Amino acid sequence: MPTVTVNGTPVTFGENEKLNCVQAAQRAGMEIPHYCWHPELSVVASCRMCLVEVGDVKPDGSVAMQPKLFPGCQTPVKDGMVVVSNSPKVETAQKATLEYLLLNHPLDCPVCDQAGECGLQDYSYEYGRGYSRLDEPKNLKPDKDYIGEQITLFTDRCIMCTRCVRFTREFSGTGELQVINRGSKEEIDIFPGEPCDNKLSGNVVDLCPVGALCSKDFLYQQRVWWLKGKDSACAGCSNNCSIRIDQNNDTVYRVVPRPNPRLQAGGHFMCDDGRFGWKYVHSENRLTQPSGPGGVTDWTAVLTGVRETLVKGAAESPKRVAAIISPWATVEEAYLLCSYLKGLSPDIRIGLGPVRVVGEDDTYPKDPAGRPVEPVRFTIRAEKCPNRRGVEAVLQHFQGTILQGSQLVKAAGAGELDVVYVLGGDPELGYSDDDVAALSRVKTLIVEDLLASPLTRAATYVLAGGSWAEKDGTIVNHQGLAQAIRRAIRGPGDARQDGRILSELAQRRGLYHATTVRQELAGVVPALAALIVGDLGDEGIDLTGPAAPVATLQTAGSSN
Repeated sequence: MPTVTVNGTPVTFGENEKLNCVQAAQRAGMEIPHYCWHPELSVVASCRMCLVEVGDVKPDGSVAMQPKLFPGCQTPVKDGMVVVSNSPKVETAQKATLEYLLLNHPLDCPVCDQAGECGLQDYSYEYGRGYSRLDEPKNLKPDKDYIGEQITLFTDRCIMCTRCVRFTREFSGTGELQVINRGSKEEIDIFPGEPCDNKLSGNVVDLCPVGALCSKDFLYQQRVWWLKGKDSACAGCSNNCSIRIDQNNDTVYRVVPRPNPRLQAGGHFMCDDGRFGWKYVHSENRLTQPSGPGGVTDWTAVLTGVRETLVKGAAESPKRVAAIISPWATVEEAYLLCSYLKGLSPDIRIGLGPVRVVGEDDTYPKDPAGRPVEPVRFTIRAEKCPNRRGVEAVLQHFQGTILQGSQLVKAAGAGELDVVYVLGGDPELGYSDDDVAALSRVKTLIVEDLLASPLTRAATYVLAGGSWAEKDGTIVNHQGLAQAIRRAIRGPGDARQDGRILSELAQRRGLYHATTVRQELAGVVPALAALIVGDLGDEGIDLTGPAAPVATLQTAGSSN
C-alpha cells in the first residue's frame, strides 16, 4: 500500500484514496494546525496555518526536501512522500502566522462566547508567541447583528478563513455571505437585504474557528467549561443527525452536530429546526407527575391501577384492549410495551401512532431561485418523527403486520374498545380533535406523554414521560441506521423516562437499563438482530436484518 511518512511515522492509505497532509497527520494521531480547511468544504489555503515541509524519498533511500513550505491542506500525499510539521522552519512560520492573525484581534476573551473552545486561543498557546510586537492601535470594525435571525457577527474577531462564505455557497447554495473590501479592510458581510436565514444557517457558527460568528440563541448564556456534553441523536426528523447535547444543572443550553461518517455530509452539519427546535424539553406545559382517578399522583398507585386495568381487560375481552405506539418512542420502549401486552394476550391489538409529515423533503444546495441543485449534499426530511422504522420493526414482529393507529382510533370511536394505551412523545401531539373525541369514548384511556394536551385531559391515567434528552434508547433513521440516544438531563418534577415506566409496569426485575433491553430485543426481533452488540458506539449500526416496512405517510397533524 502507498505510504507517507509524517514526522517520522509511516502512514498507509488506499491506492485510490485521496488525502492531504492534514488528514494524513490526523491518521497518524498528530495535529497540523489549520483554520480555513474543513473536510466538507473546498480548499482555499488562505490562512497559512498549516504550512509544512514536504519531500520525497530517493531510490538510494535519501530524502530530498523542498526548499519552500507548502500549505498542508492543499498538498496531496503520495507514496514515498515525507511530511514534517514540527521542524524549526515550520514552527517559525506558525508563530508568524499567528502573530499576523492576532495583530488586530481584540483581547475580549473574558466576554467572548468562544472562550474555552476557541481555535485562536488553543493555537496561540500551542504554537504562538507569548507576546505581541504591535505598537499601533488595533484596526477595530463594527459588529453586525443584522447578519441573520439566528446569528450575529463580531467583525473584529474574524480571521477571514472564509469557511462561512464557502458553506453558504457550496452547501446551502444560498450564498448570502461574502467578502467585501480588500486588504486590511476586508470583512464578512451579507448581500444587501439578503440576511443569512436559510435553514442551515446555524452551521456557520460551528464552522467559525474563533468567536466571530455567534448564535444569538446561546449568546452570553453559559461559559462552555460549565457545560456537560452528552452524545446523542437528533429527534427532529427521520435524519437523526448525530449531535451533542450541552447542558448545565439539568438545563439544555445548546445542541450541536458531531461528525458521523455514516450520515449524509459526514454528520458535520444539522438543520436549524433540530438545532433550535428542542425548546419544548423545558416547556411550562410539561407533565411533571402521574395522575389517576381520585386525584392520585403517586407512581406506585398509578402504575398499579394501570396494570390492574390492563390485566383485567386482557382476561375478560382482550380484543377490546389496544395500544398505540408513537414513532417518537425508542425501540426499547416499543419492545417493552409490545412484549408486555402480547404477554397478557396475543389478541390485544397494537398500532403505529401518527407519522407527522410536513411538506416535502427539503434538499440542499439550492440555486439563486431556490431550486434544488444536484448533487444533493443535505436533506431536511419531511417525515418529522425519528423512529418510524424502529417501531415498525417491533410491531411487525409482535403483530405480524403494521396496524395503523388510525384504525384503532376509529374502533374506539365506534365503541369497539374498552381500554386504550397511548404511548406518545410527539411534541405537537399528532392527534386531531376528532381523534381525541373518539379516544375519549373508551372506558379507560391511558396516556403516557410529554406535554399536557386535550388527549391527556381526556385520559383516565396520565403517565409523565421523558423527552429524547431525558432517556436512553435506540432510534432508527430513514436509511436504517440505528443510533443511541443518551440521557443528558433529568426530567422536570416527578417525570420519568418512558423505558423505566414501562419496565415497572411490566414488573421486570432490576432497574431499567437500555443496553440490556437492546440486547434482549435483538435476540427476539430478527429485523433488529444487529443490536445484539449492545453498545452502538458513536456512529451507530447499520441494521442488517430485513428492512422495516414503509408506512404510508400522512399530512402533518393527522392520525396514522
